[in-house]
Amino acid sequence: MAAALALPVHRITRALAADRRLPVVWLSGQGCTGDTESLLRAVDPDVVSLLFDVISLDHHETLMVAAGRASRQALDDAVEAGGYVCVVEGAIPTADGGVHCVVGGETALSLVRRVTAGALFTVAAGSCACDGGIAAAAPNPTRATGVAGAVPNVKNLVRMPGCPVNGVNLVAALVHYLTEDALPPLDSRGRPLFAYQSRIHGNGRCERFDDLRAGRRAKAWGDEIHRTGGCLMDLGCKGPSTYANCYQRNWNEGSWPVGTGSVCVGCTTSGFWDANTPFFKP
Repeated sequence: MAAALALPVHRITRALAADRRLPVVWLSGQGCTGDTESLLRAVDPDVVSLLFDVISLDHHETLMVAAGRASRQALDDAVEAGGYVCVVEGAIPTADGGVHCVVGGETALSLVRRVTAGALFTVAAGSCACDGGIAAAAPNPTRATGVAGAVPNVKNLVRMPGCPVNGVNLVAALVHYLTEDALPPLDSRGRPLFAYQSRIHGNGRCERFDDLRAGRRAKAWGDEIHRTGGCLMDLGCKGPSTYANCYQRNWNEGSWPVGTGSVCVGCTTSGFWDANTPFFKP
């Protein structure tokens, strides 16, 4: 975590050891729960330490024991108490008053507007929450959008795109707030610089960058250059134009698409479902 945030280890240790757990209210809209799955695979701290030592996950429909009225009561109590962080996963449909996603009798559109209004800050976790993701791909019949589209006046919005967002990055943003009592530095789009400042394939960050410079570019799936770790740009890899730190902060402690021989589809790019398809073509 210190490496991801470029903060001294002792300051992070002191912050996490303090008797202070950050209340978090997690909302789910139109999505596949992939961002939750990614959160469960975070490391340093892992999800067990995260839930018991770092944050107080006061509401999360997928992970909480409570259901039905008890779940809604937990949400209402957390919002009334205040001092919480709102994390939004999934897109928010706005067509027909938002009726295409209803939770406990309340539309996701109403929920997001109500909960973000009292939050210390809001994290749009994943591409769906950032700009609508796959739900907003053409023709977008539900008029799905991201948090900013659903709540134009949302304050202190941290955008963390990805399909899904890397759980390590998401936890890092929360740890930064606990350590510094402030949001991590953001770019002009509201994305944390520690995760989205650099391109994947720029300045030798990608493990296949040297192959690109040497002219070793795979021309077909399974050819010799592909099998021996050559550059995948001619197969449709979007790494050269994608801003993310996947090359550094892998999933499951050691894996990422390019490392497995697949292409980067540019999932942190705004509107990538429409802008970057077909994914497996140059």
